[in-house]
Amino acid sequence: MEGSHGDACKPVDVGMTRVFELFGKRWTGLIVSVLMQRAVHFAELRRAIPGISERMLSDRLTELAGAGLLVREVDEGPPLRVAYRLTDAGAAMEPALRELGRWAEKHLAGESGCPEME
Repeated sequence: MEGSHGDACKPVDVGMTRVFELFGKRWTGLIVSVLMQRAVHFAELRRAIPGISERMLSDRLTELAGAGLLVREVDEGPPLRVAYRLTDAGAAMEPALRELGRWAEKHLAGESGCPEME
């Protein structure tokens, strides 16, 4: 009885596992999408993503930096300011994220949470 059911037990691709370990976390994709536009200071990034806490933003930025997708740049000031920008590896995510956005517009159109006008 193995036949066609054997394929269902095939392990998930390692690359896909790594992608979703990082991008499957809430806020990560939104942070990267903001940074695709330009380097952004912490406070600007927090304002651009309603609902994210400072702690969560800090945690996600640390994870993205650890994965090599962004760098933290300190301007000694005064005042001291920290900006974040995508690395070449982070910027290389742009085509994939744009494609996901197009897919969402087409297939998740009714999920915006806004009531339909009658």
